[in-house]
Amino acid sequence: MILYNVTSSIDPDIADEWVTYMRDVHLPEVMATGFFVKSQLCRLLNEEEGGITYAAQLYCLGLDQLEDYQDLFGPGLNANLTTRFPGQYVSFSTILEIVD
Repeated sequence: MILYNVTSSIDPDIADEWVTYMRDVHLPEVMATGFFVKSQLCRLLNEEEGGITYAAQLYCLGLDQLEDYQDLFGPGLNANLTTRFPGQYVSFSTILEIVD
């Protein structure tokens, strides 16, 4: 199992709206692609000054599924976020293998 983790630091002025969009629109759209078996949105408790940080976590069965998602759907769905919240967040992603 692979965990695709996208960590985002959000401008506090739009944090509530961003969470609502992630929960009600973005994550359901990502799950509708069929490449992931589970998703969750977490808030980091040890945040840095000036932003609120969240981690969107998506679980898939293997690297092939993740790569297919990134090739077929990732750019378009990420563009929707950028259009909706231009310059109001920064993100980075990590890919983890679940070993237990």
